[in-house]
Amino acid sequence: MSEDGFHVHGAHDHEVEHHAQSGDSLAGQVAIFTAILASIGAIISYQGGDTQNQAMLFKNEAVLKKAQASDQWNFYQSKSSKGHLMELAADLSSEQKRGYYSGKIEKYEAEKKEIKLKAEALEAESEKANRESEEMLHPHHKLAQAMTLIQIAISLASITVLTRKNWLFLVAGIAAAGGVVMWVSAFFA
Repeated sequence: MSEDGFHVHGAHDHEVEHHAQSGDSLAGQVAIFTAILASIGAIISYQGGDTQNQAMLFKNEAVLKKAQASDQWNFYQSKSSKGHLMELAADLSSEQKRGYYSGKIEKYEAEKKEIKLKAEALEAESEKANRESEEMLHPHHKLAQAMTLIQIAISLASITVLTRKNWLFLVAGIAAAGGVVMWVSAFFA
């Protein structure tokens, strides 16, 4: 109640208060039921957000490794181009200079092998991070479905108090049970 003696609240609040004061066991059961579901919903929501965040971190790692691999392949191409220029220079130069250019060609070939190994390793890391991202995101879909069922159950339970239809409370319980099953199955599928 406010200081002026005037208090406004919703129909649901009024019904819950009215029936709770009159010893209405249905209103009390619904209140407990919705409080439990709200708590479960908060946990599901947290887990869903966490799986999304983890998947995004793995996806960022995959993109980073792919960019680093691309940089290595560009470096590889640069060494290859330099090697081709040395081959051309060797073909056009005198016998005395050919040894110098041959040494450069061998150097670039050795560097290319190292760069190629590094680029391939980075690509493998990128693929691994992509797989981990997909695996992390897999439970998110079931968590979202579980949360939807929990929200439906809360809504139906609230309507039960207003309409006094016990069958709605049963349907709310079934929706809640489905939500809990989806929640649990998200981590075991």
